[in-house]
Amino acid sequence: MVLTFPHMGKMYIPAKAFFEEMGIETVSPPPVTKRTLELGTKYSPELVCLPFKINLGNYIESIENGADTIIITGSCGPCRFGLYGIVQKEILKELGYDIDILILDPPREDFPKLMENLRRLGEGKDFKTVSRASRKAAPIVMMCDSLYELGIYKRAREEVKGDTDRLLNQFEMSIRHTHGADGVIKLLKEYKRRLRAIPEKKDYEPLNIGLVGEIYTLIEPYVNLHVEQKLGLLGAHVDRSISVSWWVRTHLLPDIPLRIKEKLILRRASSYLGLCIGGHAWQTIGHSINYARGGYDGIIQIMPFACMPEVVAQSILPSISHEKNIPIMTLTVDELTGDGGYNTRLEAFIETIRQQKSENRRKEKSYGRV
Repeated sequence: MVLTFPHMGKMYIPAKAFFEEMGIETVSPPPVTKRTLELGTKYSPELVCLPFKINLGNYIESIENGADTIIITGSCGPCRFGLYGIVQKEILKELGYDIDILILDPPREDFPKLMENLRRLGEGKDFKTVSRASRKAAPIVMMCDSLYELGIYKRAREEVKGDTDRLLNQFEMSIRHTHGADGVIKLLKEYKRRLRAIPEKKDYEPLNIGLVGEIYTLIEPYVNLHVEQKLGLLGAHVDRSISVSWWVRTHLLPDIPLRIKEKLILRRASSYLGLCIGGHAWQTIGHSINYARGGYDGIIQIMPFACMPEVVAQSILPSISHEKNIPIMTLTVDELTGDGGYNTRLEAFIETIRQQKSENRRKEKSYGRV
């Protein structure tokens, strides 16, 4: 078995460390590129969502590099993600690729099937080996997100534009040549220390922008056209409502405080959307309200074209924007989305918020003199 998995943001880092600790040969999915998108678009149904196309292209590239088994998480509910593995396997079979796809559904959905796939994945590894690999790789999930959250903080405040991205690019080049969990953890600590040392502008207060939307589109930078980087270089601090560590902590680990917090956030959405309709539409509404209550300056929803749950959420967001008095913009991405119009909309959104804040401060000062 030569294993691969979807490229979704920095998820490949803890996944790579886990399988290496297990002694399973892996092919790390290559970074998503124009070729990835072209391959996936060529062989996918026309109206399927962008994450499906990117995943399929990524699998083909990994198979070309020697992978024969793909592992993905499953899904429940009306989102089409639950059918990805089945449909993609048929497409790859028709293309002549003899591969196996192991789908790890949530334990509450089909626990016996989950255990069967985990046993196949373990290839006879004993429980002690699996447990050890899990303990060593689990902290990497949180450490990766922590590193990039620090990068978001620094990018919005850095004294010399580009310092943060140059350092993170060096990290990503180094991590692909680092083996095992211990080496990965050492590298993460080193680059976090170097990020902290980046000089910041004095007395600068960036705008605070919340990002909501479909999980893959939020997490994979190529798909969202590097929105976090673009906003950071425009001087905005970004908070992404969903991350890899968020998914692990709410679905796999017994992180009770975070689960309670998420339930409270979703409860706030009940007057607009009171139930899960698939994907992360419920989270999009709940976290938008949470950002508004938290005093954020604006919210951006990022969604793949034809994503049904996010289309429903999109129709609700104008009401939240009006009632909570917070600017909200939706960016829809597909294989035809280009940088030009995307950048213009981001720049206009940030500039409009800045002008409004400046006007509000001017009015407050005027009232203070009366």
